[in-house]
Amino acid sequence: MDVKVFFLSFIPLFVAIDVLGLIPLYLSLTQSMDKNARNKLTTDASMTALIVSIIFLFGGKMIFNYLGITENDFRVGGGVVLLVIAVVDLINPATEERRAPSQTVGVVPIGIPLIIGPAALTTILIDVDQYGYFAAILALLSNLFIVWLVFRNATHLLGLMGEAGSKAVAKVAALFMAAIAIMMIRGGLTSMIKGF
Repeated sequence: MDVKVFFLSFIPLFVAIDVLGLIPLYLSLTQSMDKNARNKLTTDASMTALIVSIIFLFGGKMIFNYLGITENDFRVGGGVVLLVIAVVDLINPATEERRAPSQTVGVVPIGIPLIIGPAALTTILIDVDQYGYFAAILALLSNLFIVWLVFRNATHLLGLMGEAGSKAVAKVAALFMAAIAIMMIRGGLTSMIKGF
Protein backbone atom coordinates (compact mmCIF):
# COMPACT_ATOMS: atom_id res chain seq x y z
CA MET A 1 0.00 0.00 0.00
CA ASP A 2 1.15 3.52 -0.84
CA VAL A 3 2.46 5.49 2.17
CA LYS A 4 0.49 8.55 1.00
CA VAL A 5 -2.77 6.56 1.04
CA PHE A 6 -2.00 5.34 4.56
CA PHE A 7 -1.45 8.88 5.86
CA LEU A 8 -4.54 10.19 4.03
CA SER A 9 -6.62 7.57 5.85
CA PHE A 10 -4.70 7.82 9.16
CA ILE A 11 -4.70 11.60 9.75
CA PRO A 12 -8.49 12.28 9.66
CA LEU A 13 -9.09 9.42 12.11
CA PHE A 14 -6.29 10.66 14.38
CA VAL A 15 -7.91 14.12 14.40
CA ALA A 16 -11.40 12.67 14.99
CA ILE A 17 -10.25 10.60 17.98
CA ASP A 18 -8.17 13.50 19.43
CA VAL A 19 -6.34 11.30 21.95
CA LEU A 20 -4.13 14.10 23.31
CA GLY A 21 -7.19 16.21 24.06
CA LEU A 22 -8.69 13.27 25.98
CA ILE A 23 -5.76 12.88 28.40
CA PRO A 24 -7.11 15.21 31.16
CA LEU A 25 -10.56 13.57 31.03
CA TYR A 26 -9.05 10.08 31.04
CA LEU A 27 -6.95 10.91 34.10
CA SER A 28 -9.90 12.44 35.92
CA LEU A 29 -11.96 9.28 35.28
CA THR A 30 -9.19 6.96 36.47
CA GLN A 31 -7.58 9.02 39.25
CA SER A 32 -8.78 6.71 42.03
CA MET A 33 -7.32 3.60 40.34
CA ASP A 34 -3.89 2.09 40.90
CA LYS A 35 -1.54 1.56 37.96
CA ASN A 36 -2.55 -2.07 37.28
CA ALA A 37 -6.27 -1.28 37.32
CA ARG A 38 -5.71 1.72 35.04
CA ASN A 39 -3.66 -0.38 32.60
CA LYS A 40 -6.36 -3.07 32.48
CA LEU A 41 -8.99 -0.40 31.91
CA THR A 42 -6.94 1.07 29.04
CA THR A 43 -6.68 -2.33 27.35
CA ASP A 44 -10.42 -3.04 27.84
CA ALA A 45 -11.39 0.38 26.49
CA SER A 46 -9.11 0.01 23.44
CA MET A 47 -10.47 -3.48 22.68
CA THR A 48 -14.06 -2.24 23.00
CA ALA A 49 -13.31 0.61 20.60
CA LEU A 50 -11.71 -1.85 18.15
CA ILE A 51 -14.61 -4.32 18.22
CA VAL A 52 -17.27 -1.63 17.74
CA SER A 53 -15.24 -0.04 14.93
CA ILE A 54 -14.73 -3.33 13.07
CA ILE A 55 -18.45 -4.18 13.34
CA PHE A 56 -19.34 -0.73 12.02
CA LEU A 57 -16.65 -0.89 9.33
CA PHE A 58 -17.98 -4.14 7.84
CA GLY A 59 -21.66 -3.77 8.74
CA GLY A 60 -22.10 -0.08 7.98
CA LYS A 61 -22.76 -0.58 4.27
CA MET A 62 -25.35 -3.31 4.95
CA ILE A 63 -27.15 -0.88 7.25
CA PHE A 64 -27.00 1.72 4.47
CA ASN A 65 -28.53 -0.69 1.98
CA TYR A 66 -31.30 -1.63 4.40
CA LEU A 67 -32.15 2.02 5.11
CA GLY A 68 -31.71 3.15 1.50
CA ILE A 69 -28.87 5.52 2.39
CA THR A 70 -26.07 6.19 -0.10
CA GLU A 71 -22.46 6.77 0.84
CA ASN A 72 -22.82 10.38 -0.30
CA ASP A 73 -25.82 10.84 2.02
CA PHE A 74 -23.74 9.52 4.89
CA ARG A 75 -20.77 11.64 3.88
CA VAL A 76 -22.86 14.83 3.98
CA GLY A 77 -24.74 13.80 7.14
CA GLY A 78 -21.57 12.65 8.85
CA GLY A 79 -19.83 15.85 7.79
CA VAL A 80 -22.60 17.95 9.33
CA VAL A 81 -22.43 15.96 12.59
CA LEU A 82 -18.64 16.22 12.60
CA LEU A 83 -18.85 19.97 11.98
CA VAL A 84 -21.31 20.43 14.86
CA ILE A 85 -19.09 18.39 17.21
CA ALA A 86 -16.05 20.45 16.15
CA VAL A 87 -17.84 23.77 16.66
CA VAL A 88 -19.20 22.70 20.06
CA ASP A 89 -15.72 21.51 21.07
CA LEU A 90 -14.27 24.87 20.07
CA ILE A 91 -16.92 26.87 21.94
CA ASN A 92 -17.52 24.59 24.92
CA PRO A 93 -15.20 21.55 25.25
CA ALA A 94 -17.13 20.11 28.22
CA THR A 95 -19.95 18.72 26.07
CA GLU A 96 -22.32 15.92 27.04
CA GLU A 97 -20.51 13.78 24.50
CA ARG A 98 -17.30 14.01 26.48
CA ARG A 99 -18.71 14.38 29.98
CA ALA A 100 -18.65 10.98 31.59
CA PRO A 101 -21.21 9.76 34.10
CA SER A 102 -19.66 9.96 37.55
CA GLN A 103 -20.75 6.47 38.57
CA THR A 104 -19.06 4.59 35.77
CA VAL A 105 -15.71 4.27 34.06
CA GLY A 106 -14.45 1.47 31.88
CA VAL A 107 -15.34 0.53 28.37
CA VAL A 108 -18.23 2.99 28.58
CA PRO A 109 -17.63 5.94 28.44
CA ILE A 110 -13.89 5.67 27.72
CA GLY A 111 -14.02 3.07 24.92
CA ILE A 112 -17.35 4.33 23.60
CA PRO A 113 -17.91 7.25 22.97
CA LEU A 114 -14.66 8.92 24.05
CA ILE A 115 -12.22 6.89 21.94
CA ILE A 116 -14.64 5.88 19.18
CA GLY A 117 -17.55 8.27 18.95
CA PRO A 118 -19.70 9.55 16.07
CA ALA A 119 -16.85 11.55 14.53
CA ALA A 120 -14.48 8.55 14.43
CA LEU A 121 -17.16 6.14 13.14
CA THR A 122 -18.06 8.57 10.36
CA THR A 123 -14.39 8.97 9.46
CA ILE A 124 -13.87 5.19 9.35
CA LEU A 125 -16.67 4.75 6.79
CA ILE A 126 -15.35 7.64 4.70
CA ASP A 127 -11.87 6.05 4.79
CA VAL A 128 -13.32 2.75 3.52
CA ASP A 129 -15.14 4.55 0.72
CA GLN A 130 -12.10 6.59 -0.37
CA TYR A 131 -9.14 4.29 0.31
CA GLY A 132 -10.52 0.76 0.73
CA TYR A 133 -10.81 -1.69 3.61
CA PHE A 134 -7.10 -2.44 3.99
CA ALA A 135 -6.11 1.22 4.40
CA ALA A 136 -9.05 1.89 6.74
CA ILE A 137 -8.25 -1.10 8.96
CA LEU A 138 -4.55 -0.21 9.05
CA ALA A 139 -5.39 3.40 9.98
CA LEU A 140 -7.80 2.18 12.66
CA LEU A 141 -5.32 -0.28 14.20
CA SER A 142 -2.54 2.33 14.15
CA ASN A 143 -4.72 4.94 15.81
CA LEU A 144 -5.99 2.57 18.48
CA PHE A 145 -2.42 1.50 19.24
CA ILE A 146 -1.52 5.18 19.69
CA VAL A 147 -4.56 5.62 21.98
CA TRP A 148 -3.48 2.61 24.06
CA LEU A 149 0.12 3.87 24.24
CA VAL A 150 -0.89 7.45 25.15
CA PHE A 151 -3.35 6.34 27.84
CA ARG A 152 -0.77 3.97 29.35
CA ASN A 153 1.60 6.95 29.65
CA ALA A 154 -1.03 9.63 30.25
CA THR A 155 0.38 10.83 33.57
CA HIS A 156 3.84 11.46 32.07
CA LEU A 157 2.46 13.09 28.90
CA LEU A 158 0.22 15.47 30.84
CA GLY A 159 3.25 16.41 32.94
CA LEU A 160 5.20 17.25 29.76
CA MET A 161 2.38 19.08 27.98
CA GLY A 162 0.67 20.57 31.00
CA GLU A 163 -3.11 20.86 31.16
CA ALA A 164 -3.02 24.11 29.14
CA GLY A 165 -0.95 22.40 26.43
CA SER A 166 -3.38 19.51 26.29
CA LYS A 167 -6.31 21.91 25.93
CA ALA A 168 -4.48 23.80 23.17
CA VAL A 169 -3.93 20.55 21.26
CA ALA A 170 -7.64 19.75 21.65
CA LYS A 171 -8.58 23.16 20.18
CA VAL A 172 -6.27 22.72 17.19
CA ALA A 173 -7.69 19.21 16.63
CA ALA A 174 -11.21 20.67 16.71
CA LEU A 175 -10.23 23.19 14.01
CA PHE A 176 -8.85 20.39 11.83
CA MET A 177 -12.00 18.37 12.51
CA ALA A 178 -14.12 21.30 11.27
CA ALA A 179 -12.02 21.52 8.09
CA ILE A 180 -12.32 17.76 7.50
CA ALA A 181 -16.09 18.02 8.03
CA ILE A 182 -16.34 20.74 5.36
CA MET A 183 -14.27 18.55 3.01
CA MET A 184 -16.65 15.61 3.62
CA ILE A 185 -19.74 17.76 2.97
CA ARG A 186 -18.18 19.25 -0.17
CA GLY A 187 -17.19 15.80 -1.49
CA GLY A 188 -20.65 14.34 -0.82
CA LEU A 189 -22.50 17.25 -2.44
CA THR A 190 -20.16 17.24 -5.45
CA SER A 191 -20.75 13.52 -6.00
CA MET A 192 -24.51 13.99 -5.65
CA ILE A 193 -24.53 16.80 -8.22
CA LYS A 194 -22.44 14.74 -10.65
CA GLY A 195 -24.93 11.88 -10.24
CA PHE A 196 -27.85 13.97 -11.54
